[in-house]
Amino acid sequence: MSDKSWYVIHTRTGFEERVFKMLQAKIEANEFAGRIAQVLIPTEDVMQVKNNQKKVSKRKFFPGYVLVSMELDNNTYWAIRGVQGVSGFLGDPKPVPMGEEEVRQILELMNSTSQEKPKPAVQFEKGENVRIVEGPFKHFMGLVEDVNEQKAKLRVTVTVFDRPTPVELDFLQVEKV
Repeated sequence: MSDKSWYVIHTRTGFEERVFKMLQAKIEANEFAGRIAQVLIPTEDVMQVKNNQKKVSKRKFFPGYVLVSMELDNNTYWAIRGVQGVSGFLGDPKPVPMGEEEVRQILELMNSTSQEKPKPAVQFEKGENVRIVEGPFKHFMGLVEDVNEQKAKLRVTVTVFDRPTPVELDFLQVEKV
């Protein structure tokens, strides 16, 4: 098999970055003689609010997995299996390559999310109780009436002077209770 296919490597939880860096170092040192083309950890940017500060971080699409474009043979198989933190390949003992359509969708998803503004890390559902953490209704409690994922907006009903009042808020202006 001379052409490269994408394979999924299973890693220990939290070892994705370490495995990625070790494989990249081996590729740069030309240890694989061009048989491994690319190593990838599919991620998206997400926005989190901590201590009243907005922070953009990366969230993995597939925690515990790393994707590798490579020619699979006995040498590359055992070289990757020997990397600290690698549990094995998806489909072991005979790894199965990912379909081209699957790979294309993952790469498109990564490219589209990197060009958009970061998504909120927390998702909300209708009927949930939330606390408003920013804006004129700060510290009020409310009930989520509507969720607009595309605009990252919520319609929340808060009680002001014993009257239910609908308020439109950004995802980052509220937190789950």
